[in-house]
Amino acid sequence: MMTLKRKRDASEPGPVPEKPRRGFRVGPDNLPDGPWRRKVTKIKKDLIHKAKVKKAYAKIKARELADKSTPADEEPVDQAPRVADDDDDEVQPPLHPTRELMLKDEDKAQAGSGGDTTTADGQRRRNRRPGYYDKQLQKAATRRAEVEERAAERQRRLEERDRRLAERERFRKAMAKTRDGNGRKKLGRESTLLLEKVKRLVADDG
Repeated sequence: MMTLKRKRDASEPGPVPEKPRRGFRVGPDNLPDGPWRRKVTKIKKDLIHKAKVKKAYAKIKARELADKSTPADEEPVDQAPRVADDDDDEVQPPLHPTRELMLKDEDKAQAGSGGDTTTADGQRRRNRRPGYYDKQLQKAATRRAEVEERAAERQRRLEERDRRLAERERFRKAMAKTRDGNGRKKLGRESTLLLEKVKRLVADDG
């Protein structure tokens, strides 16, 4: 006796349609065009690049394990040729595939940095030109020399003024002594003082 197949009830839920798979997202999609959007885009590109490197490394590691498992008398097919140096007779051994991938990754990272340096806290700092500090030091030295020169000139003028005031006071006192007790001038002594004053003025002008 054949069993009848039970019909599905209309109230039963049907199969849930699968949602289309989307790639991973870094940050919201509605960011305006600007530095934040460019930063999110760069982070996403870096993550994709690292994932590709990790996948390539896994393939190379699996291939190396497969090569090690082959017998020693069989010659491996994928063997890198030995490259001889033009300037030296020694033959350089080929680079390890993992090492080659790491070197390529470092070159790409340095080429994409655009002169930026990543600090310990993850922030990027643009490298300054080598001559920046030299120019700043040169400007500071020039400014310091100008300040010292102005200070020396000011000190020289103050000393010159003090010297002239002292000479004027000394000449006044000497002229006061050229008079006797009755107030009459001693012409000989006054003439000597005037002659010394004229000599000093001529020496200063010369």
